[in-house]
Amino acid sequence: MGSLKDELLKGIWHAFTALDLDHSGKVSKSQLKVLSHNLCTVLKVPHDPVALEEHFRDDDEGPVSNQGYMPYLNKFILEKVQDNFDKIEFNRMCWTLCVKKNLTKNPLFITEEDAFKIWVIFNFLSEDKYPLIIVPEEIEYLLKKLTEAMGVSWQQEQFENYKINFDDSKDGLSAWELIELVGNGQFSKGMDRQTVSMAINEVFNELILDVLKQGYMIKKGHRRKNWTERWFVLKPNIISYYVSEDLKDKKGDILLDENCCVESLPDKDGKKCLFLIKCFDKTFEISASDKKKKQEWIQAIHSTIHLLKLGSPPPHKEARQRRKELRKKLLAEQEELERQMKELQIANENKQQELEAVRKKLEEAASRAAEEEKKRLQTQVELQARFSTELEREKLIRQQMEEQVAQKSSELEQYLQRVRELEDMYLKLQEALEDERQARQDEETVRKLQARLLEEESSKRAELEKWHLEQQQAIQTTEAEKQELENQRVIKEQALQEALEQLQQLELERKQALEQYEGVKKKLEMAAKMTKSWKDKVAHHEGLIRLIEPGSKNAHLITNWGPAAFTQAELEERQKSWKEKKTTDSLRFFSEAAVHRQPSGVCPGAGRRSGHWVSEPLWAGAVVFPAAYFLLRVLVSKLSRPLCLPWSAVDADASDHGSSAGKGPSPGRGPRSD
Repeated sequence: MGSLKDELLKGIWHAFTALDLDHSGKVSKSQLKVLSHNLCTVLKVPHDPVALEEHFRDDDEGPVSNQGYMPYLNKFILEKVQDNFDKIEFNRMCWTLCVKKNLTKNPLFITEEDAFKIWVIFNFLSEDKYPLIIVPEEIEYLLKKLTEAMGVSWQQEQFENYKINFDDSKDGLSAWELIELVGNGQFSKGMDRQTVSMAINEVFNELILDVLKQGYMIKKGHRRKNWTERWFVLKPNIISYYVSEDLKDKKGDILLDENCCVESLPDKDGKKCLFLIKCFDKTFEISASDKKKKQEWIQAIHSTIHLLKLGSPPPHKEARQRRKELRKKLLAEQEELERQMKELQIANENKQQELEAVRKKLEEAASRAAEEEKKRLQTQVELQARFSTELEREKLIRQQMEEQVAQKSSELEQYLQRVRELEDMYLKLQEALEDERQARQDEETVRKLQARLLEEESSKRAELEKWHLEQQQAIQTTEAEKQELENQRVIKEQALQEALEQLQQLELERKQALEQYEGVKKKLEMAAKMTKSWKDKVAHHEGLIRLIEPGSKNAHLITNWGPAAFTQAELEERQKSWKEKKTTDSLRFFSEAAVHRQPSGVCPGAGRRSGHWVSEPLWAGAVVFPAAYFLLRVLVSKLSRPLCLPWSAVDADASDHGSSAGKGPSPGRGPRSD
């Protein structure tokens, strides 16, 4: 019933559209009354004009829209339709309403009756959506049917060219465009009008009237038992036979059901090509013109009975339904494919955006890394320049100190003969020399510490450069590992940050070492000043008794008692072995070389007490100046006894040179305070 309703709605839509003269989608109530009355007449449905007035009583002033007419059409007409009306009469009524308005005025190769049949076929093959159109696949199916009925071969290439020139803005053709396409003879060139008309009629009978097969055969009568030629028409549930093919004089019907059967009979009574149709109440003997026709009719009737048993629709309707389902499936697949393509396109765009963002981030990271590398190199150059300057300065200071030590050692050798007279002054000088040596040792320790810090800083910098190189190599790897490398880069940046913090810590320690170095340097300068002060005092007391000695031709190492008993190479070898001691030995050296205060003897002649410092281990001095170290040990042992020296003369000389010696204590004024 639903399929019948859909077929009726297509014809009614054409009629309603024809009544809509201004294309507003609305038709006046008077026209709808006439249309409803005609529909009820051809569909054999009782007409109720009161129901129509009652349905549209709220819209008396204006036209009635299609949406307003559809509820009435469904309720009062289509729901009451039975399958007992003449479909041709219904279609002709709708055709009459719309043909004058829509049929082209151009001359056609077909008659108006043929155009009507094409219009009905269009309604059968069109899609179930409005406005009605016929898709190119159904156009091809119809044209193939027509060319087959005309007895010519199908020109697929010609139709493909037609599809190429087809308007892409339209999904198909309307009924009137289809009539014009068939009527202009584009696909029936060389055929006369009668042949085209017969082909249209044959296709119309098959698709619309459900004629499965038709033709002349001889039938045996039931009463008179004579054989008469009749025009047989096979439909899905009935075989009708007429006097002639114009179908005007109908002689009877053979009702078919699932219990019927068809059998072939042998020739008899001079009749050939016989077959038998057995029904529930009657049996029909029929003779075909030849064996081919006989076999075709037997096969067609057998197929019809088989369809009745299965309850299937006619083959052309079933084929139409399959084509529609196939188109729906293809359309759904195409829509799904378009949806997937859109999703892929969106995903691709998102991926491109992500890649662009990653690229920008990588460029920014590379720029930052380059800037940091530039700053690091600049800082490294500055540090190297500063370290070079500091190193040159340290070398110059060390050279000056070595010259001072050599000079002081020479002076000490000259002044040993008067050490007894200048005991306190010599002890003060020795104390100053010990302070100077301690300062040098502190300086050497600080220098080693600074060298170790520089080495650690260099190793850290090399490690940082290695990490940076690994990061650059990781950036240049494949795009597929970008995310993983990004994580590694973050980890390495954290490690880099920790290394930078360690570098800052090393820089802080280096600064502290420099501060210690400055303190040691100040102590060394103070010791130098004290040494100079005592040297001036000794020179003053020495006076004119200084020995005049010839100059030495060769430079010799000078100890406390004259030229050293060892060479410069031996001294350098000892210094080298001493410098190679580990840091633990240096720390032990500092602990063992601590200075202890010990009071000295009292001079009974002067009546005053004299104090001095004695460095008990003094083994470091034995390494550098072994002869001086031996003499000092002897001197210390002698000074442990009370000595009587002319302290008054020494004090007088010391008071005269007090201004040049600064605020240094006098040898006869008691012990030195820190």
